[in-house]
Amino acid sequence: MLGGTEKLRGGDDYGIPLADSLEAALAEHAPDVVFDLSDEPVLGPRERMRIASRVLAAGAPYVGADFRFDPPALEPFALPSVSIVGTGKRVGKTAVSAYAARRWARRMDVVVVAMGRGGPAEPLVAEVPPTLDDLLELSRGGGHAASDYLEDAALARVPTIGCRRAGGGLAGAVVDSNVLEGAALAAERRPDLVVFEGSGAALPPIATGARMLVANASQPPELVAGYLNAYRILVSDLVVLTMAEEETHHAELARAVREVKDVPVVACTVRPRPVEPVEGQRVAFFSTAPEAALDRLSAHLREDHGAEVVLASPHLSDRERLRADLERADADVFLVELKAAAIDVVAEAAAERGVQLVLADADVLATEGDVDGALDALAAKAREGVAVA
Repeated sequence: MLGGTEKLRGGDDYGIPLADSLEAALAEHAPDVVFDLSDEPVLGPRERMRIASRVLAAGAPYVGADFRFDPPALEPFALPSVSIVGTGKRVGKTAVSAYAARRWARRMDVVVVAMGRGGPAEPLVAEVPPTLDDLLELSRGGGHAASDYLEDAALARVPTIGCRRAGGGLAGAVVDSNVLEGAALAAERRPDLVVFEGSGAALPPIATGARMLVANASQPPELVAGYLNAYRILVSDLVVLTMAEEETHHAELARAVREVKDVPVVACTVRPRPVEPVEGQRVAFFSTAPEAALDRLSAHLREDHGAEVVLASPHLSDRERLRADLERADADVFLVELKAAAIDVVAEAAAERGVQLVLADADVLATEGDVDGALDALAAKAREGVAVA
C-alpha cells in the first residue's frame, strides 16, 4: 500500500490483498502490469522513478494515470555473453569495452558485437583490425569510419561485428536495430564469450549472462543512481566508474550506486596510449575528452610516452572547431582517438599534409578496487553453466 494514513480509521478492508513490500508482491503475484495509484505527497517524482526501476528490473511494465514504462525487450542468447552499457554518451564505455575484450581474449576466443547510431545498415564483420587505408576508403565511400565497432576491432584486436541502432528510451530500449542479426553471426562462430556493447545509454537487446554498467565519475550521483539509471544498476553485475580522478566524488558515487543495489563497484582512470611509438615527436592530440582533462592527458603523453605535445584538442565531435584546431596544428604526428570525425577530418588532413597519423588506444588504470579482478569475475559469471559445443 502506497498512501497516506491520515484519512484512514484503521482496520480498513480494501477487498484485495496488501503486500508488505513491492518485491514481495512481485514475487507472489507475478503481475502482468504494475499500476500506480499513488500521488504527491506520498511519492514524488524521484521516488516514483526508483519504484519504476525496481518494477522494470522484475520484468513488468509500470503504468500510471498518464505514463507507461515497459522493460526493454531482451532476446535470449545461448552462448556465454556479457553486455556493456553506459549511463550516457562520453562515459568511457568503448574504452572499457576494448580493454575488457583484450583482457578476456588472452585466455579465450572472444567476439564483440557493437551497436551504434552510425553503424552499418547490415551487420558487418571485421575479421582483422582495420588499417588506416581501410578506414579512409570506408569514409570516402560515405561510411562512418569511426563507428564503435571499428574502434573495438582496431584496438581490442578481436573479431568485431558492427550493428546499427536508432533511438533510445529512458530505460535503454531502442526503436530499431539489427543487433539480433549481428548476434546470429556471432553465434555461428561458437566463441567462448560474446561481448555485446551498448550505444550511449541504450542497451543491446540481448539477455546476456552478465552485464557491466559504465558511468563517468564526474556525473552527479542523482543522475547515475537516479531516474531509470537505477534500473540499469539493478540489472547489472558490475559498475565501473571511469575518469575517477582525485578531485572527483567517485566514493560518494559508489555509495549512491550501492544504495540501489549491493553490486561490485570499481573506479578507474582512462589514459591515452599511442598504438605506435611517438617518443621525441611533436604531437597534436585530438580527443573527445573534456577540455578540463587535456592538461592531465597531455602530461601523461609526455611523461609515459615521451611525446612533445604541441596541441591538444577536445573537439573531435565538433567539426568546425576541429578544423580550426587543425589549422594551427604544427606537428610531426596527429594522435587521434578513433571517434567522431577522426577519419573524415583528422586523417584526411594528415594525408593531405603528409603528417603521420597514429591512433590512440586507452589504458584503464585502477583508482579504487581491483578492475582486472572484477572483469575476470564478470566473465566467469557469464560462462557459468553455459557450455560451448
